[in-house]
Amino acid sequence: MKIFTFILMFVALALIVFNITLINFDSPFEGDSMVALIGIAASICALLILAIFRMSKMIAEKMNDK
Repeated sequence: MKIFTFILMFVALALIVFNITLINFDSPFEGDSMVALIGIAASICALLILAIFRMSKMIAEKMNDK
């Protein structure tokens, strides 16, 4: 499960980088730039959810060790 979450985190980071390249900085809230901004926001949310999941798994492992 640890490797799977690392892979998902890498994919989310790759999507952030890809979507940054799609942004037209002259008009960031029009057309494809808006879609790219939404994609960046969704990828950041995915990273946060995966980080919370990893932390909860680490806490659960420490609780089981006691």
